[in-house]
Parts: sequence; C-alpha cells; structure tokens
Amino acid sequence: MPKLKTHKGTAKRIKISGSGKLIRERAYGNHILAKKSKARKRNMHTAGSVNGKIKKNVKTALGV
Repeated sequence: MPKLKTHKGTAKRIKISGSGKLIRERAYGNHILAKKSKARKRNMHTAGSVNGKIKKNVKTALGV
C-alpha cells in the first residue's frame, strides 16, 4: 500500500506532543468577545487535546 500524503490543513492546526498526545487550539476565541466571560476567554487560550473516536482519523490525516 502506498504512503499517505499528510493533510496540510490538519498539520497546521494540530501538533503532536512528546508523549504522543494531539494538541489543538480551542474554538470561539476570535470575535464577539464582549459577551463572553473573562474566565471563558481565559480558558480558550489554553491548549486542548484531541480525544475520542476522531483521534484515529486525525492521526491518519497527519500520517502518524
């Protein structure tokens, strides 16, 4: 079976940590921020991780 190409859109958004976790940024942090609470906006700045069934699909897209 031939090698799979890396999905470049996914590669730009998700990084692989040293332990193998998939690190991503959180959504909803770019605009319409006035109505969002300070704590909610602060939590958007922290990195999230890819979990569940989609993790397998993301790893395939990254070629891992």
